[in-house]
Amino acid sequence: MPPGPSAPTVAPDPSLSWSAPLTPGGVPGHTRPVVSFGQPEGYDADARPRPLGRRGASQTAAAAVCLVLGLGLVSGAVTGSWLVGDPGEKGTRSTYTAAGSLWHSVPVDQLFPPTVQGRGAGPGGADRAWTRIAVAPDSGCKDAFDPLLHKVLAPVGCARLLRATYTDATESHVTTVGLLFTTADAPGMTSLANRFRKERLDRRTDLMPLPYAAKGTPAADFGAGQRASWTVSVLTDAPVVVYAVSGWADGRSVDDPQPAEDALASGATSAPAQAGLGHEAQGLADRIERDLRKNVRSATEQPS
Repeated sequence: MPPGPSAPTVAPDPSLSWSAPLTPGGVPGHTRPVVSFGQPEGYDADARPRPLGRRGASQTAAAAVCLVLGLGLVSGAVTGSWLVGDPGEKGTRSTYTAAGSLWHSVPVDQLFPPTVQGRGAGPGGADRAWTRIAVAPDSGCKDAFDPLLHKVLAPVGCARLLRATYTDATESHVTTVGLLFTTADAPGMTSLANRFRKERLDRRTDLMPLPYAAKGTPAADFGAGQRASWTVSVLTDAPVVVYAVSGWADGRSVDDPQPAEDALASGATSAPAQAGLGHEAQGLADRIERDLRKNVRSATEQPS
């Protein structure tokens, strides 16, 4: 039997192909039809068939809650890495680098303000105020520390040393505060900080920082023998060692210097403690360190 007329040949519609393009964003649009298949059946607790793909309202709500919680945990983990200062984060490295460059990028009045207010920094929570009376020229660390302290600090290097001396409102006390900018990386600073903590190096009288005495000021006679109380803080989130050392402005010698931590203790009876010189050293060092951190934040927030 002769073949009948053949059906007209129709070219396949590209939109029906598996490789047909999706609309931008990967969401099916008008260029690809939505093809659905029958959902396979499963069985519920009573052995009744049910579609596997169908969820009840409670299941859908639970899934949505889990998704939100999961996203929250992920975002929280990311945020937490910035808050704790993970050394591997780019932002943290930038902050650390910014801190190390402050000695030449920030005016002296921002690092060592002419007047420093110490609310609650004195004995019994009394307010304190310090006035800057001298600023040492920025320098290296040669002859800036006693030999033994110089040896302890040597592993972190010395990029620059900045110092200023303050007096209290009565001009009876003088305090030198210093910022040693090191050449160490974060692990190096952490190692030094751990050593100070474990060996209690900040409490040894043979590791006291030296004062900066300036002629023609109340600190003119503030020498090594006049050191009464001191504090040393090795930062781990910045390549900086912050220290302060206090004494009397009248040049009297001190036979029993006491670390600020001990001089601040309740019931301390040493002469430095009774005079509040531990509060002078610790209070001023704390506030200069706070200003340092403010300057670091300001430097890292500026547009590059």
